[in-house]
Amino acid sequence: MSARVTVQTADFDLAAEVRALHAQDHGVGAVASFVGTVRDRNAPVAGGGVSRLELEHYPGMTESAIEAMIATAQQRFDIRAARVIHRVGVLQPGEQIVLVAVASAHRGMAFQACEFLMDYLKTQAPFWKKETTPAGAQWVDARVADDAALARWGLRANNAAGNAA
Repeated sequence: MSARVTVQTADFDLAAEVRALHAQDHGVGAVASFVGTVRDRNAPVAGGGVSRLELEHYPGMTESAIEAMIATAQQRFDIRAARVIHRVGVLQPGEQIVLVAVASAHRGMAFQACEFLMDYLKTQAPFWKKETTPAGAQWVDARVADDAALARWGLRANNAAGNAA
């Protein structure tokens, strides 16, 4: 199976990444992808709209954690390839922040693996986010809803510990 993980400041091209994901594998019958973008609002953050989002990570550890997530997905689903790109640094509302793309012989496995990886990525990958609003900047806490999304796969995360959904 082919898996590639990149943590970068630069934007990414969805079409190019999907083409590369299955270019040499004619057994791929489906590619499912998710692209997350920076919102200008985050309900739990007081003070109004988000004007910027800053992401930090621990180089090396972050990529290894995501590779392990992909290995777990490979054990659970019949996938042929996976691609994860996560951006770091300062991002503005509307900008792309994350890509998860999965190739499989059949669409069902591709959809499930893509959703699994995104749920896992939201709760287990070592990223730290700081939002800037008119009220100032503050670090974003883990959310109960993200832990619950991971729980549907039979995995437990206690990152939110009482934070709102």
